[in-house]
Amino acid sequence: MKASRFALLAFAGLAPALLALALPAQAKPQKADTVFLHGYVYTVDAADSVAEAVAVRDGQIVYVGGDDGARALIGKATRVVDLSGRLLMPGLIDGHMHPQAGGLRMLGCNLDYAALTQAEFQARIQKCVDDDKTAGPDDWLIVINWFEQGAKPEGTVMTRAALDAVRTTRPIKVHSSFGHSDLTNTRGLKLAGITRDTPDPKDGTIVRDASGEPTGLLQEAAQDLIDKLIPAPSVEMNYKATQLALKAMREQGITSFLDAYTDIETLTAYSTVVREGGLTARGHFAVLIDSPEGYDAGKAVAEVLRQKAEFDRPGVGPAPGMTVDTAKLFLDGVYSAPAYSAMMIQPYFEHGRPGHNRGPKPFFTDDQLQDTLIRLAAVGLNPHMHAEGDGSVRQGLNAVAAMRKVHPGSDIRPAIAHDEIVHPDDFSRFAEVGALPVLSFQWERPSVDIEQSKPALGPVRAALMEPAALLDINGARIVYGSDWPVDALNEWLALQIAVTRTAIGDDAVKYPGRLGIDPGLSVAQAVRAITLNAAYSLRQEDQTGSVEVGKLADLIVLDRNLFKIKPEEIGGTQVLLTMVGGKVVYQTLK
Repeated sequence: MKASRFALLAFAGLAPALLALALPAQAKPQKADTVFLHGYVYTVDAADSVAEAVAVRDGQIVYVGGDDGARALIGKATRVVDLSGRLLMPGLIDGHMHPQAGGLRMLGCNLDYAALTQAEFQARIQKCVDDDKTAGPDDWLIVINWFEQGAKPEGTVMTRAALDAVRTTRPIKVHSSFGHSDLTNTRGLKLAGITRDTPDPKDGTIVRDASGEPTGLLQEAAQDLIDKLIPAPSVEMNYKATQLALKAMREQGITSFLDAYTDIETLTAYSTVVREGGLTARGHFAVLIDSPEGYDAGKAVAEVLRQKAEFDRPGVGPAPGMTVDTAKLFLDGVYSAPAYSAMMIQPYFEHGRPGHNRGPKPFFTDDQLQDTLIRLAAVGLNPHMHAEGDGSVRQGLNAVAAMRKVHPGSDIRPAIAHDEIVHPDDFSRFAEVGALPVLSFQWERPSVDIEQSKPALGPVRAALMEPAALLDINGARIVYGSDWPVDALNEWLALQIAVTRTAIGDDAVKYPGRLGIDPGLSVAQAVRAITLNAAYSLRQEDQTGSVEVGKLADLIVLDRNLFKIKPEEIGGTQVLLTMVGGKVVYQTLK
């Protein structure tokens, strides 16, 4: 009879105790700092093994197995945690987020991702104006987390007229939660010098009405026309935002993350936290490589290396640190209405038939992108590419293939983030070229923005959108990234939707059924995407991402067992304990 997986683990767990009996007293195993007993330990190892107990010493996992073996490692100073059957698993690793933006948005005028009528939109902004007693008449009001696609009634497109009705002389910038458009009032347009004669900037659009006048909506790179006028957050505000972001992450059980679009101010704030010993998650940071006129790949890569040299702060021992090891490149915008700024292989549909618009011109030419990735690989930096449309996804895959041809043996982990529309011919290419699809599972459900966009996608692309399981079936290593604060930070809801692909709340009534034909991931596949696969994307799979002896003790305890509940209940999961490098950084567990 074959031994069960658990029995083998339990037997292995007895080894320290048995060995202790056979050796002199001085050879007895060292006692653990922390021992977790009576749990459901989901390891995410190669066999998805389940154990009862875990022991931690000096920030590392020294034992995984049955309770009896763990008891041999309990000493007078050992902290013993009775899990009472609760789930213990690896800490979450978010492979694509924007934590500093998330923290800063907690400090501003916040529309909270709400679907608003124009009157509600105006009232919320008016309250922010009225509540701000310190701003001057010329100070910009920054409004964030605007759910542009959710404006009510459905199909409403906000313009500067909506903001001009707000009682203030201040210029206003309303930033879409998707991050790819801003709305400003007439005062803001005037300060930026934007008129009907202002040309669209490279990779951006000044949206205009039928008469050619700017509506106040600025898409993609056109946002820079007003952003350059707005003072950067102060050092103090950036530091506070970092603290708020770290708090939000540890409450969610996030123990490592990639900041997928960093800046000097963010790196400075995190450096301060590292020096103070206050970092509670392992931070990886991606420096933006933009594509201006006269783009020079050599200079762009050199700037990433300069920032890496200045801000790289690897952790000491098990303590978390910050690593600048990635370059971020935008290949397109968003596929959703009203922008349709994702790059497509075939045109968007118009009036039920293919039209003429394939989205924007490539932000990078093929030669520029391939040259950049080849240069990044030569110096050991991971490329991380934003691509929503199937045209930009294919461009990214082609660039990775070119990179692999020049550097066939390099340990580079290229990522293509979002991948919301992927041509079926490219499903298998992720595995073939070693590119990682980094997906935001919470988007894989029917919602107002998706329903608005389906007619423009056409029936085939709409059926195949958000193809997580289809990519997995074709051999891709799926990685999860929340893209916070594009959405509210809720990793557990995202895992739920990865499995169910159904809407939640009121949307479940309005948009019943599953999204598309993708079969969805299993719970185990979704968990692996946000643990070991994400660790792989950050080149730290030998240290984190699973509960195995020798790895760092980045662990979380949950209030429910994800593998014994209905998938629809996963979104309500609460984290009871978060441990990073053997140190408890968040706890409500008694």
